[in-house]
Amino acid sequence: MAFFLVFAVAFALALALTPLGGWLGQRYGFVAVPGGRRRHMGRVSRLGGVALYVAFVTAAVLAQFLPVERQDPKELTRLVGMLLGSTIIFLVGVWDDKRELSPAPQLIAQFIASLIAIHFLIFIEVVNNPLTNRQVWFPWSITLPLTIFWLMGMMNTVNFLDGLDGLAAGVTLIASLIFFVHTFRLEQYSVALLPLALAGCTLGFLPYNFHPAKVFMGSSGSYFLGFALGTLSIMAGAKMATALLVLGIPILDVAWLIVDRIRRGRLPFWGDRCHLHHRLLDLGLSQRRIVSLYYLLCASFGALALLLPSRIYKLYAIIGMGFIALTILAVVAPRGKDSV
Repeated sequence: MAFFLVFAVAFALALALTPLGGWLGQRYGFVAVPGGRRRHMGRVSRLGGVALYVAFVTAAVLAQFLPVERQDPKELTRLVGMLLGSTIIFLVGVWDDKRELSPAPQLIAQFIASLIAIHFLIFIEVVNNPLTNRQVWFPWSITLPLTIFWLMGMMNTVNFLDGLDGLAAGVTLIASLIFFVHTFRLEQYSVALLPLALAGCTLGFLPYNFHPAKVFMGSSGSYFLGFALGTLSIMAGAKMATALLVLGIPILDVAWLIVDRIRRGRLPFWGDRCHLHHRLLDLGLSQRRIVSLYYLLCASFGALALLLPSRIYKLYAIIGMGFIALTILAVVAPRGKDSV
């Protein structure tokens, strides 16, 4: 009952509040206007992230009052860190949705949100070595930069992924459901409520965001979803490989693009239309077909994370996924349009 309630509350709130975010964006000028790398029609509100944030936070807080077994005495501390960091990056995202900030203040906000998460005990301290099946404990000199790199990377991955209608929200929905199943199977029931809440709010948002989108999630939504995915992949442990499998193609696309921009003498975090999904669109594929392809690949690799019997097989799957993604990028990149 607790799991159904958390999911239902997040879903219902997002479903009800997204039109309000659309109205607020139109009323107060938080809108995306066609032109440049934006190819949508008309003025579209960028405040869909408000519905995502409010729905998730409400469901996550509600989950703390439900009669579910709790194993970690520091779970509440980590939740507070997650919510505080989410709030910081959400508010900066709202500011960006209005003012179109340069990359510097956005990166500073991501860094601060990551430090807040670390302060509240959300950090990468131990990983499982798939070759020896033993745990590897990191010293603080590695834990700190690794966690910051992971969280900032996840925020930028989801933000960069938000280039086609329904793409970022749908991939986040798939990742959240995979996280939920994985955590539930580990019998970490109280933590499993959090990715379920994230799945609920993204599913409630998607009817308004799928092509042709009536509302965009904006930077407030994409940064929030990225931070939520990044922290959730750490909080219960044992989900780093799962996150890499589900989000491997978007992560590699971001890495490829950053390296390519630097190689060409461009700033790595300025937006353009060189992402894989944009190049596929320029090659003639429809938005819905591209988004469905992403859904299929992310869900397939996520299923492998759940079904493979050992860590070494997950490592093989990550390598295979990386090979597939890099091959696609190598083939598609030269053929796409190099447009800003």
